[in-house]
Amino acid sequence: MISSITGKNAHLLRGKTAEDRAFDFLINQGLKPVCRNFRCKQGELDLVMQDKQSLVIIEVRYRKTDTYGSALESITSAKQARIVAATHHYLATVTLNRPIRFDVVAISGNGDVNWIKNAFYTS
Repeated sequence: MISSITGKNAHLLRGKTAEDRAFDFLINQGLKPVCRNFRCKQGELDLVMQDKQSLVIIEVRYRKTDTYGSALESITSAKQARIVAATHHYLATVTLNRPIRFDVVAISGNGDVNWIKNAFYTS
């Protein structure tokens, strides 16, 4: 018997589809893949890529509608803190000596892709 997709599974599928779309978009922009879906107790890094000499940590956000805020608006200061904490953990596992940049790829329900370089900074 074929079961229907539950709400949670559908949500995960939409997230994976958005991540794949962002990944392909960034590859076409010349970025090189380093890591996908790095997970640790501090959080998750959706995409880690290289743009010239910079290591780029990319948060992918998808919103079907802007009813409850846009994809970009969904990245709160708490979410940024989790991304930064996960980045520190990631950097402890690799040896790198290059600049780091935090980008966001926001994808809307109508398919628009908005790539924001240097979306936020750390101190």
